Amino acid sequence: MRHRKDHRKLSRTHSHRRAVLRNLVTALFTYERIETSVAKAKEARRLAERMITFAKAGDVASRRHVSRFVMRPAVISKLFDTIGPWYAERQGGYTRIIRIGRRLGDNGETAYLELVKSVEQKEKERQDRIAAEEAKERALKGSEAAPKKKKKEAEAGAEERPKRGNRKEGDVSAPARRRGRTGVKTG
Repeated sequence: MRHRKDHRKLSRTHSHRRAVLRNLVTALFTYERIETSVAKAKEARRLAERMITFAKAGDVASRRHVSRFVMRPAVISKLFDTIGPWYAERQGGYTRIIRIGRRLGDNGETAYLELVKSVEQKEKERQDRIAAEEAKERALKGSEAAPKKKKKEAEAGAEERPKRGNRKEGDVSAPARRRGRTGVKTG
């Protein structure tokens, strides 16, 4: 009997459970949305919200406390520089769990664990994505002029040699490989 249950054990030892949760929280702050099982998402949410609360404080003690749990310096700086200020006025509820169904392999219930964003943040990200796509299209249009010249040169060279599968009548092909007893091609 587990009186006053504090956390889910996740069928792991203490060190393995801690490592799994560290990796989940680090991935959440890196990608801002992860897919995992519902039980792991609920446990990771507890820790992620604590880390965001420390990031909102922003002092040296908080940074040291977070760096004991999140091992990647780039993720720590992202947490304190970008994610923490997102939730400066918010009193809690920094993450959400969205159930997405069951896994095919073991029928385990899966969910998305993601950071909650405001309408302004979503619109800014949408504008950034649109601008990046437009820049990519412009870069592709600019680089299409050079491959056209290479295509013409390649077409001229392709006319000289026969294409694959188009043999002339006098050509002799290599003998077909025969199959052994096992059905594997040999030869």
